[in-house]
Amino acid sequence: MTKRIRKAVFPVAGLGTRFLPATKAVPKEMLTVVDRPVIQHVVDEARAAGIEHFVFVTGRGKGAIEDHFDIHFELDRTLADRGKTKELEVLKAALPDAGQTSFTRQQAPLGLGHAVWCARDIIGDEPFALLLPDMLHFGKEPCLAGMIDAHGRHGGNIVAVYEVPDSETHQYGIVGIRDEKGEMAITQMVEKPAKGTAPSNLAISGRYILDPSIFDILATQERGAGGEIQLTDAMITLAKSAPFYAHRFDGTIYDTGTKLGFMMANVAYGLAREDLGPAFKVELDKLLGL
Repeated sequence: MTKRIRKAVFPVAGLGTRFLPATKAVPKEMLTVVDRPVIQHVVDEARAAGIEHFVFVTGRGKGAIEDHFDIHFELDRTLADRGKTKELEVLKAALPDAGQTSFTRQQAPLGLGHAVWCARDIIGDEPFALLLPDMLHFGKEPCLAGMIDAHGRHGGNIVAVYEVPDSETHQYGIVGIRDEKGEMAITQMVEKPAKGTAPSNLAISGRYILDPSIFDILATQERGAGGEIQLTDAMITLAKSAPFYAHRFDGTIYDTGTKLGFMMANVAYGLAREDLGPAFKVELDKLLGL
């Protein structure tokens, strides 16, 4: 019987240098897509999938993230005194329950694999979800919810993937797959394969379900590309002894770690809002001269 996925890790220690000077004093994860910080969108996805404990791997200057997921007594009192019940309800709905959040420091920029390893004692001996906050998964169904359903059926490690143009596979981590009783078993994982050598056009999208044995591998993982401890290298090692499956996400991925991806996410999420979408579309049409 597979263990239920209760905990999720969010690596949020990055410096966000692509967005300077905006991120000089504000964590990149707190930049807003419409009216919610990027990290809130990702946490909402995890909550919708049934995650009960949210583990943030942080660094210096990330205190605003911890404050965001805490009660702001003065603000709550001011909103209550002014009768702004709608705004107060929005804040309360976004707030995890007491004891549902944990924060641990990465301390040094040693890569994604190292960030995941920093969460080992909080995760313990149970499978867990890993969500990269930069990657917003925009679709009808939350990506992680589908992954957890798949894990409940067959266990194993699961990596979310999405289709990219064949001409761009050299820019991504790519998986090779085979059909295994209706599930996509991963046969190969390649980080940025040379042009023309990719085993498929399915790119890793930044959502994972991993067995806790990955921590033992990361503990001794040698530094890879960029002098960092790479998660993909550890997953390739783990795949020698444990099954990996691909979960295809049919929505759109917005990489908010890039300026273009961030701007497009604001457009997509804004148009999808019932309260903002119609008026926003009118203004966009005017701007574009349509």
